[in-house]
Amino acid sequence: MLQRIKEARGWYVDGNSIKKVFRTKGFPQTAGLVTLISTICQQFDHHPDYLTMKYSEIEVSFSTHTAGGITEKDIEIALEINKFAE
Repeated sequence: MLQRIKEARGWYVDGNSIKKVFRTKGFPQTAGLVTLISTICQQFDHHPDYLTMKYSEIEVSFSTHTAGGITEKDIEIALEINKFAE
């Protein structure tokens, strides 16, 4: 599982979750990225523990509550988000 997390550039383990901070050029880009992440989450039917939006930064955290921690589903959504958000 740890090797798979390493494949998801920029994501890191924090307790029972994986997290990443995305930096943008400003508020319009941040709002767009939030919309993109939300769309991906709906497609995966897997939603973040939290998504914190600031002016030029987003922090997002995923875990699978039914499993009590990080699963393949969390890593797969992180990889998918990275395809569009980097």
